[in-house]
Amino acid sequence: MEGLFFNVNNGFLEGIVRGYKSGTLTQSHYASLTQCETLEDFKTQLSATDYGNFLANEPSPLSTATIADKATQTLVDQFNFLRSNSVEPLSKFLDYITYGYMIDNVVLLITGTLHERDTHELLERCHPLGIFDTMPALCVATNVEELYQSVLVETPLAPYFRDCLSAADLDDMNIEIIRNTVYKAYLEDFYNYVSTIGSTTAEVMHSILAFEADRRTMNITINSFDTELTKEQRAKLFPAIGRLFPAGNNALAKADDIDQVRQVCENVGEYRSFFDNSGSAQANGDLGDFGVAAQLEDRFFRMEVHLNKLAFLQQFQYGVFYSYVKLKEQEIRNITWIAECIAQDARDRIHDFIPIF
Repeated sequence: MEGLFFNVNNGFLEGIVRGYKSGTLTQSHYASLTQCETLEDFKTQLSATDYGNFLANEPSPLSTATIADKATQTLVDQFNFLRSNSVEPLSKFLDYITYGYMIDNVVLLITGTLHERDTHELLERCHPLGIFDTMPALCVATNVEELYQSVLVETPLAPYFRDCLSAADLDDMNIEIIRNTVYKAYLEDFYNYVSTIGSTTAEVMHSILAFEADRRTMNITINSFDTELTKEQRAKLFPAIGRLFPAGNNALAKADDIDQVRQVCENVGEYRSFFDNSGSAQANGDLGDFGVAAQLEDRFFRMEVHLNKLAFLQQFQYGVFYSYVKLKEQEIRNITWIAECIAQDARDRIHDFIPIF
């Protein structure tokens, strides 16, 4: 029954996004790309895929940054097409996807201003999906209250920043606390919003957002070791959703090392593999905390790809729009990685990417 009503407003766009997804690079494409000798060869191989001649007007020598920027612009153009043709509640759902990029852009501008970076350079580095009109004004704020009242109060991020108004003047530590507090509020709000949509959309998105929340919880815990962040402050940054919530979050708030994090995560079957070998490697002195965190990040990306691929197995739901954006982002990371390895002649690491299909 839901399929009858879903297709009235959203069937066309779901067909479009599934068409976009069918253009995702496959193993054979990656095999061809990894055999390229130069970035010009790389450009030629990419032109035979759905990316087409997106680099045709770029002068030589080609840089990896240009490839990443142009590939990202392709994704942005596709997303904007979907957004401009959508109606409620899909349009609201697509807006929620952009809020995460807005948060990252706000934090990037605040951090860059704190370190006296050039405003134009910072604006160029912002993600296109998170651009909003009053962004340049962020560069003049000196504390969170001023930031909120002069700029953010008019944006969709305003409700998320309200909890940060008690923070002191902006410095590196407070900016990270603000980033995680705002992202926690955003994830919880997005989770509640998809619950109101209900049916298959809620089912698909709950599993994806629950993993995203758990990933942030684990990352915050590991990154807070040997810092000035207290355990009470750490606990306040954990999203109140996810498969680790509430017992796992409470245990992670008290954790003192990677081994304790591993013990907590072993209670969730899918997360057990994240820490395989990392505990023994650390005990043997092969990896420090940083090495384990880097290894974890790679496994998080693999899990994210897996969950987003699963979203396409069900029809009549909005999760495919979110999943397509995330899978395309991973593809862009893969392309950039291969291009970087070619540019630096690092052939031994060229296969260290995460294939999607």
